[in-house]
Amino acid sequence: MLLGGLLFFGVAEWNLRSGDVLGIGLVHQSSLASENRALREQLSILTKRLRALDDRLASLADRSNEMRLMVDLPKLDEDVRKVGTGGAEELIDFGVSSNVNQLLNSARALAEKAEREIRLQSTNYAEVSSTYEKNKTRFAHFPALKPMDGYYSHRGIGLRLHPVLGIFRNHEGLDIVNDVGTPVYAVADGVISFAGRESGYGIYIQIDHGYSFKTIYGHLSRILVKEGQAVKRGELIARSGNTGLSSGPHLHYEVRHNGVPTNPDQYFFDDLNPSDYRELAQGSQSTSER
Repeated sequence: MLLGGLLFFGVAEWNLRSGDVLGIGLVHQSSLASENRALREQLSILTKRLRALDDRLASLADRSNEMRLMVDLPKLDEDVRKVGTGGAEELIDFGVSSNVNQLLNSARALAEKAEREIRLQSTNYAEVSSTYEKNKTRFAHFPALKPMDGYYSHRGIGLRLHPVLGIFRNHEGLDIVNDVGTPVYAVADGVISFAGRESGYGIYIQIDHGYSFKTIYGHLSRILVKEGQAVKRGELIARSGNTGLSSGPHLHYEVRHNGVPTNPDQYFFDDLNPSDYRELAQGSQSTSER
């Protein structure tokens, strides 16, 4: 009995060292065991990397909400994100050991969640980019700057005694006082909708900026643009004067939104002056005086 046992183990050892020439399968089992260990190790590493990727995607989602706020879009709340990146976790039996099967299902679930998160963020970033470009265009047409150097009263708009007619009339703009010939600039991108003369305004210009905004520049001495011409913010459009019903050299400036006069100085930026406009207008087509 003992001799038979020793003979069996001796043959088995020889067979193992000889590459399983007898087909017993011990080498194959050993190889499978090694492959399974390597598979479990790699699946564990892959799962950790996918979890790290999931954390980075969550961080990017938080930063994307900051970007949405910067372009005046509402944040993507957690409910929206769960709809976009969630989903029922379906367990699959891969026909392997329970440990390996669990690792495979975990890796698969993380990979699918990452794919959904990437699709959601791709759509989100496209929306942010599109809104940013629209905002750039809209802001360029916003009458945000002072049209001319000079002195003015913050209470210039409203009912007041007309300096020429001597009666109380509603004053719909802001009077900026300076010498005749002072440069007058377009306060935003737009199209010259009128350039000519009218008894009250004298020589004046109207710019249609789109987005329901129009601006008027009155009592000019000289017009440097023509009707239908597109102008850029900071572009020289006229010289101030004393034409029309005016008691002295100044620029009458109006901002109309949806046809209603609004106080122009609420749109002024204190840190920008007309003398800075040359830099703003660099690169745009220069206007020839006529």
